[in-house]
Parts: sequence; structure tokens; C-alpha cells
Amino acid sequence: MHNQMVKKRVPEWLNSSLWSSPPSASPADDDRAQCYTSKPSTPTTPTTSASVVEPPLPVLPPSSAREQPPPEPQPVDSVSDHDDRGAAIPSPEDFSRQSQLLAELSKKIINVRELRKIAAQGIPDGAGIRSTVWKLLLGYLPPDRALWPSEVAKKRSQYKNFKNELLMNPSEITRKLEDNGTNCDGEESKSKGLLSRSHIAHGEHPLSLGKSSIWNQFFQDTEIIEQIDRDVKRTHPDMHFFSGDSQFAKSNQDALKNILVVFAKLNPGIRYVQGMNELLAPLYYVFKNDPDEEYVAAAEADTFFCFVELLSGFRDHFCQQLDNSIVGIRSTITRLSQLLKEHDEELWRHLEITTKVNPQFYAFRWITLLLTQEFNFADSLHIWDTLLSDSEGPQETLLRVCCAMLILVRRRLLAGDFTSNLKLLQHYPPTNISHLLYVANKLRVQSSG
Repeated sequence: MHNQMVKKRVPEWLNSSLWSSPPSASPADDDRAQCYTSKPSTPTTPTTSASVVEPPLPVLPPSSAREQPPPEPQPVDSVSDHDDRGAAIPSPEDFSRQSQLLAELSKKIINVRELRKIAAQGIPDGAGIRSTVWKLLLGYLPPDRALWPSEVAKKRSQYKNFKNELLMNPSEITRKLEDNGTNCDGEESKSKGLLSRSHIAHGEHPLSLGKSSIWNQFFQDTEIIEQIDRDVKRTHPDMHFFSGDSQFAKSNQDALKNILVVFAKLNPGIRYVQGMNELLAPLYYVFKNDPDEEYVAAAEADTFFCFVELLSGFRDHFCQQLDNSIVGIRSTITRLSQLLKEHDEELWRHLEITTKVNPQFYAFRWITLLLTQEFNFADSLHIWDTLLSDSEGPQETLLRVCCAMLILVRRRLLAGDFTSNLKLLQHYPPTNISHLLYVANKLRVQSSG
């Protein structure tokens, strides 16, 4: 069992037999805005149903994170690890939705409410649409397109400063302070708030035990950094984008590690919790596959701020002290149980009373990792399109999707006992994601009705 779980990349914080893993600011911005307007050769907004010109075929994400990847990693804008089985031909609905999204993105002031409505049905892969839409849905890009260059320049500069301040080795900090202290006299040094060489040597020696010592803090951080490094290397090992010996994969791993370390240092109340790497991966993958080279180069910074925004909606799930509180993970799981009882009391009774399948046994991972471990990578991105489109945050939609997952396999669950039901829910079967999201949306309508 242990070897099986290692192979399937379950974060150690979920390594219990109760919830095992399932199987198998520049002119460039103006140019970017232009790519969302209609062009004579490839119009994106149909005028009549008879004159629709299909948008360029999109680059699809991998159909399954567990399929065999190609022999060599591909260039950034074609890194998908998919085969012919996953490269489904886009439907007319996909083309129509892509045209609607492109039309919305071409406006000077984007109607985010309308964008959410369209994106909730799924964002067609390709043309950089998902990358841009996710940034808008997460509030990283403002609705006013004219503000994009200045906003992203400010945020990227801020992230660069975070890295310079938080990822610096104490030796480098000490050396910098020493250089500043010795390059000016004592009085001038004090006026700039710099410590003199003698002060640094006394208080910032590597053997210093003082709580305020930068070396003491460094040693405390080392354990977390090592854990982050281990988890990042285990992220989607079947995808060359994240794993392997190529320079491309290693640079992507370094970016994930940098983001998680900076986040941990800026958020001492949470720091790093195993599994955060799984939530970070979809964001970075999507942003790194943006067709705009400038945005590709800044994918790490963009991902950091979107990751912060994503976690802000349910950060309490990662705070152990709040597990039993009204905002903690156990309270959220209870809400899922209540939602199932509301919509399918027969199934709820069979699961929780007759077969005694505690929802924590399966829903803990479903909720904390936003279903990234239950479906293949491409399907996870589709689900996230819907989760991020909820103006109230992803949690309410997530609970409805989880409830829909239970309802879709109700016949098997009603016929099963504790063992078979637990196995089914811990190894959720492949399903039609569009239908799953349709059922989840019907639950919203029924609740509101």
C-alpha cells in the first residue's frame, strides 16, 4: 500500500489508508490587446451562423497526467503531454465560446460578470485565452485593459523585490550589510539605518542563538525549503513540463519552489502545507503556455499573485489550528454532507448511516486539493474554469461539484458496502466533465429555487 501511494504522488499530509490517491508595461501589452480583436484572416466573432470562421486550433493540455509523455519536452507553447486519444476535435460549442471570449476580451473595459458567465462553461484551450481569463477572474488583471501594462509592471517588480529580500542567503545579507558599513563612516552608516561591521559580526554570526538572528531564521526555514523541494520534484512526474532532467523542467521546478518559499515567508501563520504544490501547478502551467513571450517570461511572478488570491478564499483549510472551527476543513466537509442530504437524502443515509462512510475519508483530499488528484490534468483545468468563475469564490461551486460526483455514481454507491464505496470514492472513475459540471450547476438552480 505504501509503495502504491508513493507512486501516485499523494502528499504525505494525506498519507492515510483512509484517503489513498486515485489511480491512474510596454508596447508588447498593446500588441497583446490587439490579439483579441478580429483580424481579416482569422475573424473571431461570427456575424451569422453561416459565416463563422473557425479560430485557430488550440494547443490542448495533457489529456491525462498519468499517460506516457513524449520522448522529449516540447517548446513552451506546445508542451502538452497528450496523445491522439486526448486530442479531441473542438466542438462547435467550443468555437462559439472561444469567439465569445475573444469578443469580450477585445473590449476596452471588460465586463467581468459576462466573462464569468461564459468561462463557467469551460474555456477552450489555446490562443492564450485561459491564461488571460484566469488572471481576470482572479483579479490580477483589472477590467480596464489600458491599465494592464502598469499593473503587471508594478506587480512583477514587487515580486522581484520579494525574491531579492526573502531568497537571499544570510551570508549574502551579512556581506551586503558589511559592505555598506565599511563603505561609509560610522555616523553616515547609522543615519542610513545600517549596522557597522562589529555589530553584524556579533549579532549575525552563524552560531548565534538569538531569535532575531537572520541565521537562526535561516536554519528554521531550511526544513520547510527542503520539504518544498521534495514536493515540487514529485509534482506531476508523468509530465515533462514538471518532471525530468531537461533544463526546461528544472527551470519550471525552480519557479514553483521560489513561489512556495516566498509565500511561506510572507505568510508565517500558514507557511507551507504539503499539497500546496498541487494547487500551484495548474496556474503555472497555464501561464507558462501563454502565446505572448513577455507573459511567458513573467509567468513566475504572475503565478505568485494569482496563487495568493486563489488561496485567500480557503486559506483556513491549511491552518491546522482552525480545523475544528466554523471556517476550518471539517466544517466545510460537514457542509458537503448537508448538501448531499438536501439533494439526495437516500444516498446520504446509505453512505453515512448504513455503510458508515465518513465523508472525511474521501472529501478531505477532494476539497483541500481542489479535485486536482481526482481527474486527469486536462479535466482538472476544465473544472478550474468553473471554480474560478464563481464571483463568490471557488468553495461553493467546489462543494456542488463534489456533491454532483457522489450523485453521478449513486447507483453503484447504493449497491455497495463500506469497503466498495470507500474504494470507489477514493479512486473516482473517469467521467464526462461537462456532464459533471452540468449536474453541479443544476444543484445551484435547485438550491436557489
